[in-house]
Amino acid sequence: MPNARLRLLKFDGTRFETGQRLNIIKEINYEDAIPKIIQKVKNAITLQLREFQYLDENGVFKVIPEYPEFAWFEGIVNSLTHRNYSIMGDHIRVSLYDDRLEILSPGKLPNIVTLDNMLNTRYSRNPRIARVLGEFGWVKELNEGVKRIYDEMQMYFLKSPTYSEPNGNSVLLVLENSITSRQLRTDDKISSMFDQEILGQLNEFETTIIQFLTNNKSITIKTAKNILHKGDTFSRKQLKHLEELDIIEWHGSNKSDPTQYYTLKSK
Repeated sequence: MPNARLRLLKFDGTRFETGQRLNIIKEINYEDAIPKIIQKVKNAITLQLREFQYLDENGVFKVIPEYPEFAWFEGIVNSLTHRNYSIMGDHIRVSLYDDRLEILSPGKLPNIVTLDNMLNTRYSRNPRIARVLGEFGWVKELNEGVKRIYDEMQMYFLKSPTYSEPNGNSVLLVLENSITSRQLRTDDKISSMFDQEILGQLNEFETTIIQFLTNNKSITIKTAKNILHKGDTFSRKQLKHLEELDIIEWHGSNKSDPTQYYTLKSK
């Protein structure tokens, strides 16, 4: 299809900044046969999405993905299947923010489908594309895909997906992750572990380290540099101060030990 183009964008933060504050950290354009676009963008998004650790009731660390794979993959397949290919000069945009994933597809919902009835109404704008992608096993043509997106998000205890037609001529799917609720749980956990007077002495960088260690077993100097976006000397200084406050504990044979790391001090 001449207009089969998908643009993958990853942003640093929760909004699209412009000018000198431009915050696009990843941009990939896909112009290819639709099945190839689907395969390539699936691989790329899988690498970009985060995974989170949590401690289950048996004391075992488990990993959960940022979003259920079916939800975002179905959203992308639907956008490529049902977009209005007669609209020139526009393309599908998949945008990854810190707190959500957005899929914007050119063209309004097709024919009899509306925002109110889309869960129970099926209409294919591009039946030949739908049939071919059905042969690949990506489209079932049973109107169960959107319903399952809702189900999958609920199974992961995430907010229900939202569909809208923001400019009257496109369809927007938004999937929110649980980063906000995770942050609240992390803050509550930190407050229960340490005295408020001690926490009040921490700067924003030291707080970031503590938040990281609340959800991870240990931190190295290299990891601290990455999450603080600072240099070696600065990161070491933050870790040293936390050690002096008896909040974290250093592990290693000597200060030049390449395997040295820090953990939260047991309370």
